Amino acid sequence: MFGLSPWELLLIFLAILLLFGAKRLPEIGSSLGRGIREFKGSIKEVEGNVRGELPKETSAPSAHQETAQPRTSNTEV
Repeated sequence: MFGLSPWELLLIFLAILLLFGAKRLPEIGSSLGRGIREFKGSIKEVEGNVRGELPKETSAPSAHQETAQPRTSNTEV
């Protein structure tokens, strides 16, 4: 995993445990998980907005088409 041996991972975990303490680790983990969930949710929301708006823009008439006057022919019969 990430090119680290199990001993290196254990050493990193122990250093984090000493820095933050055993009581604080669950709080850090839950807030980190909450942040990741919110980030993923916002990414899905943005993707949905982008995918939902593209077909509407292509099918809707442009502002130029709405204001354009119909052409009349100059030749009279």
